[in-house]
Amino acid sequence: MTTANASQPLIALAEVRKSYNVGQPNEAEVLHGVTLQVMRGEFIALMGPSGSGKSTLLNIVGLLERSTSGCYRLQGQEVQALDDRELTMLRRTTLGFVFQFHHLLPAFTALENVTLPALMTEGRVSAPQLARARELLDAVGLANAMAKRPSELSGGMQQRVAIARALVQDPPLVLADEPTGNLDTASSNEVLALLRKIHAERGTAFIVVTHDSRLAARCDRLVELVDGRIHQDKAIAAAGAAAL
Repeated sequence: MTTANASQPLIALAEVRKSYNVGQPNEAEVLHGVTLQVMRGEFIALMGPSGSGKSTLLNIVGLLERSTSGCYRLQGQEVQALDDRELTMLRRTTLGFVFQFHHLLPAFTALENVTLPALMTEGRVSAPQLARARELLDAVGLANAMAKRPSELSGGMQQRVAIARALVQDPPLVLADEPTGNLDTASSNEVLALLRKIHAERGTAFIVVTHDSRLAARCDRLVELVDGRIHQDKAIAAAGAAAL
């Protein structure tokens, strides 16, 4: 893998296109030549109307789908030529994911859910990894809930477990797909404040997909997709981003 450096984009997409049902009468192109760079430590809101291609773009960035054409470099490495096993390993070691629905395993405790990425990657959880999971649960305010199962936690607490899980491998980039979309206003504010805190303390980059303009106003950069193309890409005033 190419060695990463601070001046190199964390992700770089050039003329990325994505079509479904290629070669069939109902072939449809969803992304039409998207070019985008994300630097280390950025906090980005990705917005756009339903059907604009946000989820498709996030899936490509997250190595869950392959683009039909174009170039995607992750930490300087071109990912198009990688096979499925290589993509899986790169995804597990480089990216964290937070979704609207938490996808926690109901039979596992909060601590066990957080250690899942290490278990999946290495087949075991080492003592340092367990300590790291405990540290993260403490950092997200769940020091007293490590032994509880998801059914014993509120929606906001479950999302905090999901955030700790996304961070346990220390990824340089976290992709958050509507992370507050299933929460009430108070819980939403708490979760976003937590993401901003993690960003400030650890330098983790975030791409946050959202329909909430209030949430987007508290990010540092707005990328808006319309009809599979980037409609605007702009910095957000520091005052808005800091208004936690």
